[in-house]
Amino acid sequence: MNKAYLGIDIGSISTKGVVIDENNNVLAESYLWTLGNPLAAVKNVLNEISQKLDKSFTVVNAGTTGSARKLVGVALGARVIKNEITAHAVGTLAIVPDVKTILEIGGQDSKIILIENGVVRDYAMNTLCAAGTGSFLSSQAKRLDLELEDFAELALSSDNPAKIAARCTVFAESDLVHKAQIGHSKADIVAGLCRAIVMNYLNNVGKGKQIQAPVVFQGGVSKNAAVIKEFEKELKMPVHVDPNGHLMGALGVAVLCKSEEQEEPFDFNIADIKFETKGIECVNCPNNCEVICVFRADKLIDAWGNRCEKGTQK
Repeated sequence: MNKAYLGIDIGSISTKGVVIDENNNVLAESYLWTLGNPLAAVKNVLNEISQKLDKSFTVVNAGTTGSARKLVGVALGARVIKNEITAHAVGTLAIVPDVKTILEIGGQDSKIILIENGVVRDYAMNTLCAAGTGSFLSSQAKRLDLELEDFAELALSSDNPAKIAARCTVFAESDLVHKAQIGHSKADIVAGLCRAIVMNYLNNVGKGKQIQAPVVFQGGVSKNAAVIKEFEKELKMPVHVDPNGHLMGALGVAVLCKSEEQEEPFDFNIADIKFETKGIECVNCPNNCEVICVFRADKLIDAWGNRCEKGTQK
């Protein structure tokens, strides 16, 4: 039997799935939009992966990471459930063993991970403001009547990027409109937005962090060549982007699955099972915790969110 390992990364914007072999080679992958429904997105990812995976391989372990990792992990019976920092670090180290700095900009948040001798020594995350994320670029592309795929090419054609105040989404949008009104070209505005993304990241997420080479940039925004150029210009060092950089969290948790001693075949037919979540407010103490309950075929399989033993248990 050829063993394979499944990693699922469930984000607020996109859901990623990867199957690897014992040498960390990617056998099948899927990248789909979450669309506000992580369980439905994971089912679609599993269906796509099962169709792509060579039938000579058997998935013996599965793991989850990302913002909905616990919800999906419980629903799928995943043996490994890890946070994004661990998953991204492990995934990147599997491809770039000597990496020292990981820059990651996703759809709704961003993070920086500093690695020393193959171990995470420091990290920071920004989940409070969307001004330096992929969703920000996407919304500005629509405002400028541009396809996001054309964003980088247009930005790279600019010789004089406009100065955009991107500390806050509201300020950035107001500044963008102002720059257009006073006559800045669309190319200069787009280039300014790409630079603003980089400066926002370095002045917030990367503030006080010692960024050392090799530097790896990942997340959806890493596909934007203009943003890569601005990072290299500001950091004065090369920035590596792997073709599978958008899948790194899923890859990392798949690698972590290999360390599990008990190996049981993963059933892709689980994608056909109906899952349901319900939020209830516990009234057993003054905390009034919001408890999330997960049901499978009308049976409660897990619940969490309670801050004391009086909370709802499965």
